[in-house]
Amino acid sequence: MAKRKTPEKIPEDIEELALSAYTEKAYLDYSMYVILDRALPHVGDGLKPVQRRIVYAMSELGLSAVSKHKKSARTVGDVLGKFHPHGDSACYEAMVLMAQPFTYRYPLVDGQGNWGSQDDPKSFAAMRYTESRLAKFAKSLLQELGQGTVDFAPNFDGTLEEPTLLPSRLPHILLNSTTGIAVGMATDIPPHNLREIGGACIHLLDKSRATLDDILEYVKGPDYPTEAEIISSPEDIRRIYETGGGGLRARAVYEKEKGSGDVIITALPFQVSGSKVLEQIAALMNAKKLPMVEDLRDESDHQNPTRLVIVPRSNRVDVEGLMQHLFASTDLERTYRVNMNVIGLNGRPQVKALLPMLREWLEFRVETVRRRLRWRLDKVEKRLHILAALMIAYLDIDEVIAIIRNNDEPKPVLMSRFGIDDVQAEAILELKLRHLAQLEEMKISGEQDELAKERNKLQETLGSERRMRTLIKKELQADIDTYGDARRSPIVQRNAAVAISEAELVPSEPITVVLSQRGWVRAGKGLDVDPLALAYKSGDAFQSAARGRTNATALFLDSTGRVYGVPAHGFPSARGLGEPISGRLKPPDGARFLSVMMGADEDRWLFASSAGFGFVARLGDLVSRNKSGKAVITLPVGAEVLPAARILSLTEDLVCAVGSGGSLLAFPVGELPEMARGKGNKLFNVNASLFAAGEESMIAVAVVPRGGKLRVESGKRHTLIRYAELEDYLGSRGQRGRKLPRGFQTVAALSVEA
Repeated sequence: MAKRKTPEKIPEDIEELALSAYTEKAYLDYSMYVILDRALPHVGDGLKPVQRRIVYAMSELGLSAVSKHKKSARTVGDVLGKFHPHGDSACYEAMVLMAQPFTYRYPLVDGQGNWGSQDDPKSFAAMRYTESRLAKFAKSLLQELGQGTVDFAPNFDGTLEEPTLLPSRLPHILLNSTTGIAVGMATDIPPHNLREIGGACIHLLDKSRATLDDILEYVKGPDYPTEAEIISSPEDIRRIYETGGGGLRARAVYEKEKGSGDVIITALPFQVSGSKVLEQIAALMNAKKLPMVEDLRDESDHQNPTRLVIVPRSNRVDVEGLMQHLFASTDLERTYRVNMNVIGLNGRPQVKALLPMLREWLEFRVETVRRRLRWRLDKVEKRLHILAALMIAYLDIDEVIAIIRNNDEPKPVLMSRFGIDDVQAEAILELKLRHLAQLEEMKISGEQDELAKERNKLQETLGSERRMRTLIKKELQADIDTYGDARRSPIVQRNAAVAISEAELVPSEPITVVLSQRGWVRAGKGLDVDPLALAYKSGDAFQSAARGRTNATALFLDSTGRVYGVPAHGFPSARGLGEPISGRLKPPDGARFLSVMMGADEDRWLFASSAGFGFVARLGDLVSRNKSGKAVITLPVGAEVLPAARILSLTEDLVCAVGSGGSLLAFPVGELPEMARGKGNKLFNVNASLFAAGEESMIAVAVVPRGGKLRVESGKRHTLIRYAELEDYLGSRGQRGRKLPRGFQTVAALSVEA
């Protein structure tokens, strides 16, 4: 028996961990990295890490709003090499978005060169061609950076430090649109107007218990960098701000040009391409789904960034109806998702409503200003400490000089003689001889007085919540006056657009729909098409035809008694062999199509089965858009559906039914009931026992109008029976009728001729 191998001992420096536990921890670590360090913005400065690093790297390069532009590749190189070790194309694209005025409501980067266009935002040139610097608005993010306002952390390799946040003076999280997809969560924050958001912040500083309704007096809704209308209702906008999520609808702005009657689109929804809209409209025109439009033109230029021209076919076209249809069927109206998911001050992602988000940003702003004031107070106190020593040096300049000349280590002597500390003694020793003449008592005393006043003011502000709020309000108002502008996106409540139905768009032209025995369908223009003269596939032949118009619905009856509705304008031309109608529908397995019907809703048709039952139905009651059809005829056991017959007059038409025994029965169509569905009443007296045995049935039925003729076919022979001659076969509904002439008692089919 073989000995069992003892497992090797695991070295002490190797940790043993279950694979499931390791993979779970690795995935969670990756998820948190994506959420916190890549995809979601922070409520404090409203930036993702890559955006923050781009702005910071540009400030470190000295690319302020008043400096010269530098190659974008230089900025991207610094960002990647120092702070953000990821792909250069992704970093450059993030930088491009911050420079596009049609993407950012308040751009952070001022670009020079090709930075894309509203028609094609990704058509920007490579980073080696474009130049950039920070926009004026970026100062609101960087102005207080070097004043102890935010924490710094080591960069990815520990050689440099970068700010964990930027000390934003404005609620940037709501001013520029932000989108991001993390692991298991996403964010979509719409842009807003600075004056509205700033006014709401000032109101919250005045009244900390303000409600959402109070805030909505200032914030009317999002403000996209386009003049397109926001058409969501006030209730929908309020719901978004109350929950932090929802949807917004924006619609293009158009006007009717005087004289020509052309429709001019002057503003498109946010991130909608004018060329794509024209492609969508052109596709509708090519599909003949927009007959009221004659031509399209793009007349956009530098002076008119958006000018799309739609030329109606005539002055009689309802422009309002046309535009409603285009709003519903193209990107001229678009819905935007709102999901205000941000990383809060606690470092956790959360979907925040408007009021909590503003309050949290104000908390961040208050702490930022407090840190700035403390940093300044520390600087002032240190300077006052030094000035006290310099005043001593001025008053006893000769003794100070003597101590320095006569002692190898004068610092302890100075500290002992004048009662000063190490810092003050070092400041005296670092004075240069040329500065001694400047140490005038009045200058030192004057600087001490100014700094003392500033220190007292700083201490008062830091010690008073009311003074702190007043200071923040003043700074907010100053920035609003500097960077604020008027609203661009008007808010206009409108109903959702509704597209015109295809039937209304299709021109009304006469057609003849032809159905073959194998279920192939096609349509010929006009009402004079002869279905029997058309070519059919080998083994196929004519089955049924109906005359109507292109904007109507063609109804098909199958062998199971179901009726299907199909728009007539979509059938292939009669010049070809057509297409299987089953491809557009979902009939039961093995079902055959027997009849095609067209006409007005009030038209009547006769439906019957081989068991001898039938009824009259309105065409309008049979219409169904369901691909599985609508059950109309209830079949007795063993019965088959007979082709439907059209009724022209309920008072004059005669129903003609033929039994398998060669008997013909004619009776007024008015004796039949009108039903929407069912088995119907007995038309022809079929013996039940013989029918069950398969020895007798009603084999055909037709409806003959006054002046028409009944065509009776038997093999290759046929005979015509005039309407007046049918009097010989007249009887009551449910009888067996009278035998047809010899030679026609084995009837193959019935049909009607004019």
